[in-house]
Amino acid sequence: MTHAIEIADLHKYFGQNEVLKGIRMTVDPGQVVCVIGPSGSGKSTLLRCVNLLEVPTKGKVFVDGVELTDPDVDIDAVRRRIGMVFQQFNLFPHMTALQNVMIAQQRVLKRGKKEAEVVARENLDKVGVGAKCDAYPAQLSGGQQQRVAIARALAMNPDLMLFDEPTSALDPELVGDVLTVMRKLAEEGMTMLVVTHEMGFARQVADRVVFMDGGVIVEDGEPAQVIGDPQQERTRTFLHRVLHPEE
Repeated sequence: MTHAIEIADLHKYFGQNEVLKGIRMTVDPGQVVCVIGPSGSGKSTLLRCVNLLEVPTKGKVFVDGVELTDPDVDIDAVRRRIGMVFQQFNLFPHMTALQNVMIAQQRVLKRGKKEAEVVARENLDKVGVGAKCDAYPAQLSGGQQQRVAIARALAMNPDLMLFDEPTSALDPELVGDVLTVMRKLAEEGMTMLVVTHEMGFARQVADRVVFMDGGVIVEDGEPAQVIGDPQQERTRTFLHRVLHPEE
């Protein structure tokens, strides 16, 4: 079986600073893999290397068996199969929710206006903001904006979804709505690579949890093992700080 994502000996330098130090990992079709770890551990850089928003210094990245790091690859064709949801919602402020979900379909997939609108409405309904089609981003809560951003990614019919701390910019009471949408996607079999600090979500939804620190993978396994019974001291220390911040 071809891996949905395969990362082989991935290194990334920013100047003299080596942020990723020989990462090797795979994600299989239909798997949800959550990447956890302290700030500055390289999690977001890893995610951005998967669709070449950051170009690896060394190593290879494959998506569905296609090598993205091959200089001759049609990167736009591969990117069309990858949905990406960021911390910041990146919606166009002068466009309604509906228009935000239509525009990439029309420009990138060359869908006609009618088809793009049907797909946009379907996906806005799917993420629970169908009633907000005509609202502008400034009229939406952070959680609603993030769900519009997820609908925009889904409207492109991706094979896999990358989430870069999708709830970290949200007020605590809005986090649950976004996680519910992501849970539903997981249940439907969407392949997902999720950088998150939501340990409850990782524990309940992930097939695997990867703990990163200092640009390396320290631990990789099932949630019950990595979160419930971590083998490495660095993992234990991190989880203790996250799960018991009052101590």
